[in-house]
Amino acid sequence: MKKILVPTDFSKEAENALKTAAILAKKFEAEIYLLHMLDLPLNLIDPVQGNSQNVPEALYFMKLAHLQFSKIKQSEYLNDIPVNEAVQFNYAFKGITEFAKNNQCDLIVMGSHGSSGFQEMFIGSNTEKVIRQSEIPVLVIKEESKDFKIEKFIFATDTEINNRKTLLKAIEFSKLFEAELHLLFVNTPNNFTTTKQAYADLEEFLQEMRLTTIKKHIYNDISVEKGILNFAEKIKADLIGISTHGRKGLAHFFNGSISEDLVNHAKRPVITFKI
Repeated sequence: MKKILVPTDFSKEAENALKTAAILAKKFEAEIYLLHMLDLPLNLIDPVQGNSQNVPEALYFMKLAHLQFSKIKQSEYLNDIPVNEAVQFNYAFKGITEFAKNNQCDLIVMGSHGSSGFQEMFIGSNTEKVIRQSEIPVLVIKEESKDFKIEKFIFATDTEINNRKTLLKAIEFSKLFEAELHLLFVNTPNNFTTTKQAYADLEEFLQEMRLTTIKKHIYNDISVEKGILNFAEKIKADLIGISTHGRKGLAHFFNGSISEDLVNHAKRPVITFKI
């Protein structure tokens, strides 16, 4: 992990994400890319399609953003960390994923308001959109972390074979922290299977992967998202990992049975891996 992208709207939640990114940057000797997206009307920034007299106004907003960056970069928690700053004009979620790709970032760290829902997250619903589209892992931070120690890491699965590659990504991430990885299958009334069959499905899912250190769990609950959250609370997990289906987004994770409520209501950090 050498390049960490932190999109910011200069809110408290974005600062919490940056503080976590700073901990990771120091741990892995990585650099941070701070990105602010100016989601402005096209006529303010394009002298061809808009009014060229509006260009100075757009530049004014850019200058304000760089002034904010200057203050942030003086923060003590960023000492000795290479910090790159960028201000771009684009739709926020689209600009973030494009920037991550163009700069070969390894991880996106974003802030969240928590229980107020995706519509209240970073620049509206853009956290959910970034999670949906990002090809690289997205770490969603709810609260300020003093050390961001990951000792117990849950990865939830529906045991579909095409989700194996996201498990491998989760394993790689857990190894970075020497974390204990817990593979979780949530059994629900609407999609019930016996415990015996559930463990058999887990074993088949792990077949040929030669993974001996993963702890396997079957947990019964009324919904997948409730099961993940309740199990995380039960074992006092430090991080929850899930897969996303790209275009379909979190609302169709696990074939539609889990919604944005998981990231919305989780008290713990959540990391997503695209299938």
